[in-house]
Amino acid sequence: MTPLLGKTLEELQALAEELGQKRFVGKQIANWLYSKHVTAVEAMTNLSAMARQRLAASYEVGCSAPVEAMRSVDGTVKYLYRTSQGHYIESVYIPDGKRATLCVSSQVGCKMGCAFCMTGRQGFNSQLSVSDILNQIYSLPERDTLTNVVFMGQGEPFDNLDNVLRATSVLTAEWGYKWSPKRITVSTVGLAKGLQRFLRESQCHLAVSLHHPIPSDRATMMPAERAMSIEHVVRELEDYEPFRKRRRGMVGGADMSGQRRLSFEYIVFKNLNDSRQHADALLRLLANLDCRVNLIRFHEIPGSPFCGVDDESMLRFRDYLTQHGLFTTIRASRGQDIYAACGLLTTARQEAEQKEEASMKA
Repeated sequence: MTPLLGKTLEELQALAEELGQKRFVGKQIANWLYSKHVTAVEAMTNLSAMARQRLAASYEVGCSAPVEAMRSVDGTVKYLYRTSQGHYIESVYIPDGKRATLCVSSQVGCKMGCAFCMTGRQGFNSQLSVSDILNQIYSLPERDTLTNVVFMGQGEPFDNLDNVLRATSVLTAEWGYKWSPKRITVSTVGLAKGLQRFLRESQCHLAVSLHHPIPSDRATMMPAERAMSIEHVVRELEDYEPFRKRRRGMVGGADMSGQRRLSFEYIVFKNLNDSRQHADALLRLLANLDCRVNLIRFHEIPGSPFCGVDDESMLRFRDYLTQHGLFTTIRASRGQDIYAACGLLTTARQEAEQKEEASMKA
């Protein structure tokens, strides 16, 4: 069965005509999907019985509830979803006062191989379809409380950019979820093939996974550096006028409300990227960009050679950057007790169990 979830209004209108219906039926289907969140074609009651019968013969909504939920002491919830191909992905719901953010995945596993990331250790299994991406929102129990979505879960969004852009289009379209693109942030390690296209075709916020300001050292932690240097990424961003630093009273992203935001994610590792020299290199690298830096605590993973820094070191690093004109924050660590924090998402166990079960049946 083909999922309806993720189809555009134009595609749904064309589908209606294929079923012998008027084009406006496509708009009705879009309303049932993206405004009313039905779970079955039969629930689309303003379609004729014949239209529903023909639609249900080949199509389904394409949604499925989480198969597992883990709740943190801090209120964070990690959900496990099964994809249309039978794989598993994790999403993280993060409530914070009046804000509620969902961290969504774009791939099963990841090709980037970052040394400090559990998903990278899992390796790559498959791309998520548009319906698989959107289902993480569509079937979320807390869906109606969401204020923001961040593509910072499993996978590299720019390595599945077609489907990520289609998903964000559904979220922001008038016929879709009607969200402002400012409620959505897409993260990347800096893939050349996707950066310019994302800047052209989307108005969502951009977050670059930086983690080290010196290219040679970054390459030892992040293999993607060898394909596209962080210095090249920064030059590409400097050529994009909305991200170019402006001559004004407030600097470094401190006055970016209401416009597209650029941020850099920076996990702080003890004795690797936490010195004054690293801070100065970061200041030089980002000197011409109107951006902010989000410092992230490292969450240790089994067998990892990396170590995080203490709170005093985090504050000292942040204050030095801020004092020198680079707007910097420390991201609150959430869901660490359920392996939901940054860098800890993995479905390797579920994938292994699935393969073992399949081999036993063979």
